Amino acid sequence: MTRRVVITGLGAVAPGGIGVKAYWELLTAGRSATRTITHYDPSPFRSRVAAEVDFDPVREGLGPQEIRRLDRAAQFAVVAAREALADSGLDTGALDPGRIGTSLGSAVGCTTSLEREYVVVSDGGKAWNVDHRYAVADLYRHFVPSSMAAEVAWQAGAEGPAAVVSTGCTSGLDALGHAVELIREGSADVMVAGATEAPISPITSACFDAIHATTPRNDDPEHASRPFDRTRNGLVLGEGSAVLILEELESARRRGAHVYAEIAGFASRCNAFHMTGLKPDGREMAQAITAALAEARLDGTALDYVNAHGSSTKMNDRHETAAFKLSLGDHAYATPVSSIKSMIGHSLGAIGALEIAACALAMEHNVVPPTANLHEPDPDCDLDYVPLTAREHRTDAVLSVGSGFGGFQSAMVLARPERSNAS
Repeated sequence: MTRRVVITGLGAVAPGGIGVKAYWELLTAGRSATRTITHYDPSPFRSRVAAEVDFDPVREGLGPQEIRRLDRAAQFAVVAAREALADSGLDTGALDPGRIGTSLGSAVGCTTSLEREYVVVSDGGKAWNVDHRYAVADLYRHFVPSSMAAEVAWQAGAEGPAAVVSTGCTSGLDALGHAVELIREGSADVMVAGATEAPISPITSACFDAIHATTPRNDDPEHASRPFDRTRNGLVLGEGSAVLILEELESARRRGAHVYAEIAGFASRCNAFHMTGLKPDGREMAQAITAALAEARLDGTALDYVNAHGSSTKMNDRHETAAFKLSLGDHAYATPVSSIKSMIGHSLGAIGALEIAACALAMEHNVVPPTANLHEPDPDCDLDYVPLTAREHRTDAVLSVGSGFGGFQSAMVLARPERSNAS
């Protein structure tokens, strides 16, 4: 019998609020956390808006050595992991540490610290031969993304499998999918899993400006991210982290844990087509959705809500609308769909984990978060995208999808354990 995997703890560091409670309040209020970039002077860039986290590491309980040692993305992950562990009620000290694993997703790793330190050791880019004497002692930690998984593992006392999954914008979903497989195959009983990202930096702005992926709507930051809207013109960068505690179902039940949802199905595909382009028929995403539903042993008609990738680019929003129709048939028109990127921006590798946390909360509260800023629907995006206002809606089975540069397409199905047919 296949071991079933459930979510028993949630932690979040997100634009607009630190902690799961503040995160959920922001989403259900339909409030946007996007604003003009404050982390650095954005004036030289085409896109000057982002969804930043108001994060004070001291207030969030990090000590001076942690603050010195950890990149901003790693700080997010540590804080989110602490909240998730507390929420789960797990006494990790009473468990075999070799049976606790870590899986963390990130697209761009410790970009913020690497860029900051390069500026220092190159004397603002003047020196071709950089001077190592000016480098901080922890520069190597910033260079190697695996350091973030190590930090999270130390928080949990986890001595089992540990990995960083980096598949661009699907990293969060894929890291959770990896964690699920480790529990199913028996390599771990508990996984501390999720994703983290702090990409809001000059080099990231330059990269996205170069391909015109981010919005130039700088005069109205709050409404700049508008998925599925006819007037959308690019994504808004974000940052943040979500960490989840995953456990084998029967073990969680024996200890009386609160179960948010079962991760019943996961699948990923690649379109092997183009670094940034998407085929309009959505076939690869549809294949990932169909495979994830098959693993969950659920028919598409069982879905009560779809959390869309909804990046607010012309190409993506039409691509996944087609994918939903292709994979779900007529049920696509009857299923509420929304994109929380309209409120918290696109945090690259972290967003998939933040979206799964939101899906678990939607199931917990039977409320579907809205798509903010959707005032003029694109005629090509003709599904029920829950515009502007959250909706009370019984939610027993949820699909969340991700799409990343390079052609990555991932899909994950959550279900109440009693609703899922997985065995």
